[in-house]
Amino acid sequence: MFDTARLNVARGLRALKRSRLLRRFVRQKDGSAAVEFALVATPFIALLFAIIETAMVFFAGQTLEAAAADSARLIMTGEAQSKGFSKSDFKTQVCNRIYGLFDCAGGLYVDVKSYSSFASVNTASPVTNKTFNTTTTYSPGTVGDIVVVSLYYQWPIYVSMLGNNLDNLNGGKRLLAATSVFRVEPYK
Repeated sequence: MFDTARLNVARGLRALKRSRLLRRFVRQKDGSAAVEFALVATPFIALLFAIIETAMVFFAGQTLEAAAADSARLIMTGEAQSKGFSKSDFKTQVCNRIYGLFDCAGGLYVDVKSYSSFASVNTASPVTNKTFNTTTTYSPGTVGDIVVVSLYYQWPIYVSMLGNNLDNLNGGKRLLAATSVFRVEPYK
């Protein structure tokens, strides 16, 4: 009987120590900043990376637009036709206007098509079921022709936020497209 009473007292003391320890733990504020930071840091960092990636996609798109406009002038003024540029020569000229942001050799696609009138210009998308059609042509046309110069690049997307993904192709990529449409000027 004496052992049972001593055992009950020991159990009571342990329970009292646990309750004091629990109360002291609840009152402690030392680690609350670390816990709050851990709860807030993850979504904050994910949002920060999503903002940076979105900015990079828009910057890359603007760079591609500038390269399309600049390289299209070679065809519009007849320089490409006069110098007898091939498809690879023209792509090299485009790549010279894109500085280190793109993988020109493996990822940039240049499509140049000529038409007799604006009404006959084909505006079909090169994407079918989120797959990019990599078949391109090079037809710079002659004086008076309507020429469409299109540059395509499959930009990799790494951060996806809440289902609002930037990707529009399979494999987590976004198709960046830049197009310049013009009439070829008279040249010698």
